[in-house]
Parts: sequence; C-alpha cells; structure tokens
Amino acid sequence: MIEKLLEYDTQLFLFLNNLGSPTWDRLWLLITHEVTFVPLYAILLFLLHKKYGLKALLIFVILVALMITFTDQITNVFKRGFVRPRPCGEANLIDHMRFIAVRCGKYGFFSGHASNSMAAAVFAGLMLRPYYKNLIFILLFWSAVVAYSRIYVGVHYPLDLLCGATFGALVGFLFYKLAQYNLKRFVTT
Repeated sequence: MIEKLLEYDTQLFLFLNNLGSPTWDRLWLLITHEVTFVPLYAILLFLLHKKYGLKALLIFVILVALMITFTDQITNVFKRGFVRPRPCGEANLIDHMRFIAVRCGKYGFFSGHASNSMAAAVFAGLMLRPYYKNLIFILLFWSAVVAYSRIYVGVHYPLDLLCGATFGALVGFLFYKLAQYNLKRFVTT
C-alpha cells in the first residue's frame, strides 16, 4: 500500500515538475528563495501593528519567531526520522526530471517551505480576519504557490508538500490560539 502511494507520488511529481520550462525558471527560483517574501512579512507585521498596537506587535513578533523555529525544527526531526531522499537525490529520477534548484539537500519529508509558509499564512490570516476578511485566502494561495515551487525546482514530492502544509496549518492555528490567549492576558483593549 505504502509503495503504491509513493509510486503515485513520484508519478505526480514527474508530471508537475516537467510542466516547467526555461522561460519560467527564474520566476520559480525567485518564488522558492527564502528571502523573497520578506516584504510580505513586513506588510503583515505592519497590518498587525496597525490593528492591534505596539504591545501586541511585540507579542506577535515573539510568537512568530517561536512558531517558525518550532515548525522548522520539527520539520528537521521528520526529515531525519523518515530519511526519504529528495527527488533530485534519486539516481533513477534525475534523467526524467527538471532540476533547477541551487542545491538538492539530503532528505525531503516533509517540506520546511510548505510548513513554514502555511503556518505564517494561517497565523496572519486568522489574526487579521476580523479586519481583512479575504486576506486569509490570498495568504493560503501564496503558501500553495510557495509549496508548488518546490516541485518545480525539483526538490520535493507532492506528499512532502501536502504533509508539510498540513503540519504548518496546525501549527499556525495553535500559535493563533496562543496569540489570542496572550492578547487577552497582556494587552488591555
């Protein structure tokens, strides 16, 4: 059963990865780069400050730093625990795929990009939902684009992304609840 699932995962990866073309490679390499979305994070922090104030912003910054650290470290635990090679590290796949990433890395289950971007999207989207009702949908779409970029550049299978995004959504929701608790406790409105 697991072998069949992994076979389907590989087939879907090859299909999606091979949809790419040199025309779009630079865009997807930009999307997958870690610092590309720093301006987005700055805008989200500005919106949080605007709606909740400076004291709340300090709580948000601390919680987001903890959330990203937690998500990133648990991702590494899973990668070392499952030791599933990335597609770019599979000798039998490399001739059938497009690999355009700067480096391959060793293990890929599950994706840190998918989990971190989804955690940030869920956290910020839920915190700002009372003020910007549709922002969460834009952030979820952004997270999905970031996740797909990992297939495009050849470093993750679809299941790596699905599991990473699911984990990230749970963590984002947990830290949203922690933020609500801390706002009630430390910020007088």
